[in-house]
Amino acid sequence: MKISYKTSGCCCKQINLEIDENNIIKDVEFVGGCAGNLIGIRSLVIGKKADEVAKKLKGIPCGTKSTSCPDQLSKAIRSNI
Repeated sequence: MKISYKTSGCCCKQINLEIDENNIIKDVEFVGGCAGNLIGIRSLVIGKKADEVAKKLKGIPCGTKSTSCPDQLSKAIRSNI
């Protein structure tokens, strides 16, 4: 399943991800945001179970913001589980 999620409250503007029929994250693309950090997140989550990734990333803030790119990835995953 391919998901395109418009983010809110963080630097990246959109997250595109692909989750296979076994609930495994196959690919993640962040549009905008801090390239190095998001490349790191991408490499850590590919091959992992989507629901486990969503649980671990849920609620992570960024500085004084109540959300972050990882939190928005969690929301993108949960919006389609």
